[in-house]
Amino acid sequence: MIFDIIIIGAGPAGLSLACALSNTKLKIAIIEKQPKNYFSNPIYDGREIALTHNSIEILKKIGIWSKIPSKDIFKIKEARVMDGNSSYFLHFDHKKTCKNYLGCLISNQLIRQALYKKISNLTNIKLIPEIEVISIENSSNISNVHLSNKKKIQSKLIVAADGRLSKTREKKGISSNVKDFGTTMIVCKMKHTKSNNNIAYEYFHYFQTMAILPLKRNISSIITTLPNNMSKKLLNLEGKKFNYDIEQRLNSFLGKMDLVSKRYAYPMLAVHANKFFKERFVLVGDSAVGMHPVTAHGFNLGLKGIKILSEEIKSAIRNKIDIASSQVLKSYEVKLINITMPLYLATNSIVKLYTNQDLPSKIARKAILRLGNIMWPLKNAIMDKLLIKSS
Repeated sequence: MIFDIIIIGAGPAGLSLACALSNTKLKIAIIEKQPKNYFSNPIYDGREIALTHNSIEILKKIGIWSKIPSKDIFKIKEARVMDGNSSYFLHFDHKKTCKNYLGCLISNQLIRQALYKKISNLTNIKLIPEIEVISIENSSNISNVHLSNKKKIQSKLIVAADGRLSKTREKKGISSNVKDFGTTMIVCKMKHTKSNNNIAYEYFHYFQTMAILPLKRNISSIITTLPNNMSKKLLNLEGKKFNYDIEQRLNSFLGKMDLVSKRYAYPMLAVHANKFFKERFVLVGDSAVGMHPVTAHGFNLGLKGIKILSEEIKSAIRNKIDIASSQVLKSYEVKLINITMPLYLATNSIVKLYTNQDLPSKIARKAILRLGNIMWPLKNAIMDKLLIKSS
């Protein structure tokens, strides 16, 4: 069986690329090792995705936004970054922008569900579940993909979208920069007696980072990032003890806390591939760049890459150029890597600065928060990068 594009991985990045190219005549296959209900009826995994305005526009353009129930879209009106016990914070307010909100929160589950709804009705996209890729071989004008069911399919272009620990990237011999932060992110939904007022908080304290993502008025996604050994203790706490522990970590900021979901744990690992393409092969999403979530760039950056690659492919079709040519893939790489590499290095530096407990780091943190509020060009630049444009 011959396709124009084979996408390996049916996560948000892989499905988004398929949707972005769905209005072409390209025949696309998506290979996924998980069973069909993994994407047709995805389970809630605790992750709430903070979307920038640019990302929302991309989702609208590829036909996804309208498939997400409006009642499950939560708007962020303000964001505050706090350090230690200081009452001072860096403040971002939608009133200082041309928008009536800074961004939106949507569960990863609903994004995946909406993406599946879109592709399930498209005749030029074939989803192949419960299959793994064994090997990929290239010839001059086609790639041969050998599958775990002992079948072979062919394609002009292979796209790796199988996550930051991509086996496909490894199979193709593309090395990557990997940063293990030695921490675990614990995510859960909690009900609280005080309103969150649609304000998102990032709170850096001794050996921990706390985040509050506002959902409903009295329900928030609570994110606690701790060193691995400390995270295990928190995860194993009985329900009432866990509630009390989070209350204390937040200094009763949201009042009495009650857990209303399971607790989910994710190891903090950042990855940046050293190149984004090889012959008839390209990386997208976390397979290309997997960011630490502290600046909320993850899926936003993935969508930016999808937009760039899909535009390059469509341009190649219009100009009758091979969609898998080095010219097309190199253009994608250059445009994306010029965005991702500075952000990747800056994000890792921010994590280091705000988790180090030495005196120079503490002084620098407080200085940055104060200067950020005073120096409007700096604050606007941060707002553009972290909250609005992410581009």
